[in-house]
Amino acid sequence: MKGLAVVARQLTLFIVLVLTLPGCGYSLAGRGSFLPSDIQAVGIPQLVNRTPFYDVEQILTEKVRAEFIGRGKYRILPEATGVDAVLTGEVLSIYVQPVGFTDQQLASRYMFTLQMKVAFTDSRNGQVLWSNDALTFREEYELATRGNAAIGGAEFLDQERSAFDRIASDIARTVVTAILEAF
Repeated sequence: MKGLAVVARQLTLFIVLVLTLPGCGYSLAGRGSFLPSDIQAVGIPQLVNRTPFYDVEQILTEKVRAEFIGRGKYRILPEATGVDAVLTGEVLSIYVQPVGFTDQQLASRYMFTLQMKVAFTDSRNGQVLWSNDALTFREEYELATRGNAAIGGAEFLDQERSAFDRIASDIARTVVTAILEAF
């Protein structure tokens, strides 16, 4: 009888624990919002491009805006006026270097590296809420070949844009997550 009572108490304790765990406040990292509650509208003007790469500032700006919108809690505007906080940034450098080669010594894999400066500022008082002057992102990507020949220029540019689009999504997710989790 004593053994049955012990099992019954352990089972009761287990059920109580299972029922109370969902209320412990755990959530997935990168999906929370820890900004001050008075920040409802965020301005994200176009980033500045200090590189010779065309359109990177437009792609990155759109990805960052989309990531903030995806969090679903903020009104995102493309300007720095009439908002509670502003995200500004500059793309400082982009490097693309071969890291893998075919048997014919043609580049087949590239390392893409981007460095940028980002600041998130309370527009009402000018206080910088979060900043990073040296955010660095790296990703390798494959360059397709046709038989023994490297792909042509137009195809290379299409693949480069595709790789940058993937990297821009990662950059946006990283930036927005860092801002939201900084509080």
